[in-house]
Amino acid sequence: MELATIEGIIRQHGAQKSGLIAMLQDIQHEYTYLPEDVLRHLSRTLNVPLSRAYSLATFYRAFSLKPKGRHPISVCLGTACHVKGAVKILEKFERELGIKTGQTTPDLNFGLEQVRCLGCCGLAPVVTVGQDLYGKVTVTKVDQIIKRYRKQETAHAKT
Repeated sequence: MELATIEGIIRQHGAQKSGLIAMLQDIQHEYTYLPEDVLRHLSRTLNVPLSRAYSLATFYRAFSLKPKGRHPISVCLGTACHVKGAVKILEKFERELGIKTGQTTPDLNFGLEQVRCLGCCGLAPVVTVGQDLYGKVTVTKVDQIIKRYRKQETAHAKT
């Protein structure tokens, strides 16, 4: 982890204990997870027990101690989505990405999760990639969805 980035986040929040959650959010956004060495650094810098940093990092579902993909994919398996073939869509993502549900690709580009309801049953089956929502997804659309984000990664790598 780049110490300058972490220090910038700490300064942005005034190096105050009261800003710990906001700092964790910014670090999670920057790295897609909360690395152990960063939690230790925050603990020392803010004079907060390491156990406090870990308790926050493990209590809130938004935080992760394991690397997550830059493009987190969530496949809804709620009732409406399940009935309309979401299990087959999830299996297709697993095959195409070469990972199982709950895992992250080795290049850290994609993470794959299943969720129980995204609240848009009229669009079933539904998939999200980060903040992007895809409705009425079919198995044949999975390749197009993945390709879109791989192109973004390729373009990002060239800059």
